[in-house]
Amino acid sequence: MRKAPTILHLDMDAFYASAEQASKPSLRGKAVVVGGLGPRGVVATASYEARVFGVHSAMPMAQARRLAPNAAYLVPRFGLYKAISEQVMALLRELSPLVEPLSLDEAFVDLEAAGAAWDEASARLVGAKLRADIRTGTGLTGSVGLAASKMLAKIASEQAKPDGLVVIEPGTERALLGPMSVRTLPGVGPATGDHLRRAGIHTVDEIVEAGEDELVRLLGKAHGHGLYAMALARDERSVVAERETKSVSVEDTYDVDIHDRVRVGLEVQRLADRCVRRLREARLSGRTIVLKVRRYDFSTLTRSETLRGPTDDPAVVKEAALRLLEGVDSTGGVRLLGVGVSGLADFTQEDLFAQAAGERVDHHAVEEVGDEVPVEERDVVVERRWVAGHDVRHAEYGHGWVQGSGLGRVTVRFETPTDSEPGRVRTFPVDDPRLESAEPLPLVEVMSSPRAVGGPGAGA
Repeated sequence: MRKAPTILHLDMDAFYASAEQASKPSLRGKAVVVGGLGPRGVVATASYEARVFGVHSAMPMAQARRLAPNAAYLVPRFGLYKAISEQVMALLRELSPLVEPLSLDEAFVDLEAAGAAWDEASARLVGAKLRADIRTGTGLTGSVGLAASKMLAKIASEQAKPDGLVVIEPGTERALLGPMSVRTLPGVGPATGDHLRRAGIHTVDEIVEAGEDELVRLLGKAHGHGLYAMALARDERSVVAERETKSVSVEDTYDVDIHDRVRVGLEVQRLADRCVRRLREARLSGRTIVLKVRRYDFSTLTRSETLRGPTDDPAVVKEAALRLLEGVDSTGGVRLLGVGVSGLADFTQEDLFAQAAGERVDHHAVEEVGDEVPVEERDVVVERRWVAGHDVRHAEYGHGWVQGSGLGRVTVRFETPTDSEPGRVRTFPVDDPRLESAEPLPLVEVMSSPRAVGGPGAGA
């Protein structure tokens, strides 16, 4: 194990909710819950103000509303979160070539790889500067843990929350871990935790006291050996800079089961388009098309078709997904649909569309769902949706965000991230031609040019 705390773990604090609070002055210091707002929605992130009421990630949204009825409930804006994440990850890569992202808001960094830290004092300085740079660049806060291993660095960042920095000094690891719950260790989820508890093992110290043989007997060879080593603060996992992407997929859960077969086909096409956009953004293509269908009774069916070579052609992916759909019985209703592509490559076989067209395809299925009109264009014609928390712009009042909509009306609060006071609220007909969707604004003012800080035209 390393002798210096040169593994850094960063975890952005209540990331989605904090980004929404930073973006919306009226929500700062208030309970904010981000997630799916339908009857089957779940909480993605809750602000610390909402957590006081018992709201937490992965909780059913209906339960969250009962616990915190006065909180602001918003639909995620993943485009904004991804943009902020890219800023943060760029700061991490300035520290070291070895950065292992775990999600949009979490990553490990090996500081030793770049000589950025060699002892406790230097590691602490790096962590403090990183937190300051994140706040300056994004307006958000992150918690930093520093230790000699990945496991301990993550534990340290949990202790640092919110908005803090914790360094686990070499030699103190065993004493720190001892009284902690077994659930602290990686790989110990609810099921394993319950199994250990029934055996009278509640803390990390009690894992060590039980001994390796007993752990193997209780949990099996691989899990038992691994857990015992972690209880002794042994974690030899290295920071892995690149993780191979195995698949790209998208899925939607519907508030009301879809019974109309035509609508199911339309949704599959829409998901296929989204999936291909993600493929192209990642500069990837894939050979295997996967369709996922969860039916009214929660049974989940997965069907796949492998092409002769990789593709990122939306027509090919849509046709394959629709062929797969033909073999699925959706009688009784569909509650979730997903389309994915696996067998990824960083090149495309150009003649795949001809390949797909040359195969035996029942084109009736394509015609039945109205292939002549793009799905997204058709959605715009059918209905104009205003999503809670998402950005809009009004020709007269400027930038704002949707507080809610219904009964033919949409309520908008007009404010921007740089406002010091909450903005005004106004209500419009949902089809008001002066109101349109907008892109999120930066959370902090861009100060990269003289014009931004007061160039020609600025007030004297």
